[in-house]
Amino acid sequence: RDPPSSIKNFDEAGLYEKFLENVRKAQYEKPTPVQKYSIPIVMAGRDLMACAQTGSGKTAAFLLPVLTGMMKNGISGSSFSEVQEPQALVVAPTRELAVQIFMDARKFAHGTMLRAVVLYGGTSVGYQLRQVEQGTHILVGTPGRLIDIIGKGKISLSKLKYLILDEADRMLDMGFGPDIRKLVEELGTPPKTERQTLMFSATFPEEIQKMAGDFLNDYLFLTVGRVGGACTDVTQTVYEVDRQEKRSRLCDILTETGSEKTLVFVEQKRNADFLASYLSQNGFPTTSIHGDRLQAEREEALRDFKLGKAPVLIATSVAARGLDIPLVKHVINYDLPQSIDEYVHRIGRTGRCGNLGKAISFYSNDTDGALAKPLVRILSDAMQEVPSWLEEYSKSSMPGAGYADVGAKFGGRDIRKNQPRTRETHKGEGGYPLGAGGSVMVGSGGAQEEDEENWD
Repeated sequence: RDPPSSIKNFDEAGLYEKFLENVRKAQYEKPTPVQKYSIPIVMAGRDLMACAQTGSGKTAAFLLPVLTGMMKNGISGSSFSEVQEPQALVVAPTRELAVQIFMDARKFAHGTMLRAVVLYGGTSVGYQLRQVEQGTHILVGTPGRLIDIIGKGKISLSKLKYLILDEADRMLDMGFGPDIRKLVEELGTPPKTERQTLMFSATFPEEIQKMAGDFLNDYLFLTVGRVGGACTDVTQTVYEVDRQEKRSRLCDILTETGSEKTLVFVEQKRNADFLASYLSQNGFPTTSIHGDRLQAEREEALRDFKLGKAPVLIATSVAARGLDIPLVKHVINYDLPQSIDEYVHRIGRTGRCGNLGKAISFYSNDTDGALAKPLVRILSDAMQEVPSWLEEYSKSSMPGAGYADVGAKFGGRDIRKNQPRTRETHKGEGGYPLGAGGSVMVGSGGAQEEDEENWD
């Protein structure tokens, strides 16, 4: 039951040589803490439940060993086959995250025969079917579209060797549970004893662990950093701002940040476009992304933001999960979210993979009072300055949604009974504390979205 030894660099990971070459081309200098532990666990053929801070490099942590395993075991499938039989399936809750994983898979597999395909709603089924028919070794997608395409008889999961659920807590906790169970249990997927199953997420409350336990076989349990905590690479600042002052305060901040990429979160979809229009009219090139925008509009908005044409992006919480946008310098919570977990996910859009970032939040006790106490705890744990006025509010506030004292609701322990374990605490690069043991550990609380439909 002992977990494999961690790796210190990519060269000792045993990766397929071409992938190692592509890792170097992508300028990955050394593995992040989650990669140091996850890659050898997956390479050893073990099932894994992994919980790590947002921006910790989870995607490469599962893609690199899975792609290596596929190459070592021989690629099956052909573009000439009427029914495609992928060896790996990656399920993600949002279109943007699915596309990001697909792009990473294509980047790592460049120069090999491995072919990745991505499936998500909002685009032509016919086009995606044609992509599938050209050959599908690794399939990435959102639950609804995957079920739709598989139901058309063009894909068989009978030869599946790897099943990966990314942002698993959000998928299970936000209503995708039935779709996930259908994918895993009803569509010809091999039983858990005949496949390798990996779950990656930023949070893992105990009720989600129990559901996840149905999909995993004799798994290792990995925790990197404080589960549900904010990364210390992000400087967090909270200002008390009245509702009517928010726009002028935001303009003041954007004047200071200049052309640096800034992600601004609002709670309601209708406010995203309104605020983007207001900022653009006031000399700040801005775009927006939310669930009501067409897929082409979302992709154009992300492209403009990444290229710097619109260095300010207004987003609802739908953009808080899985988007890996390089060099986001600032995250601004124009509206604070309903839960502290969502706050952690939002500010995790900056300070990714060891880069430094800044997060600014506008707080109004009338609307955000329930967050006062957990916000103080998050700031304290990340060694950030806590405003005295927030301390005072926290003393009289009700407990915030999604936050509990150490253990319990945050799921920072392996809930399986009588698990033999040891625990070693290490310090990885970037100051991440690493937990490893016979069950290599996980946890946290589920997040809620306000004014966002579940869409894929």
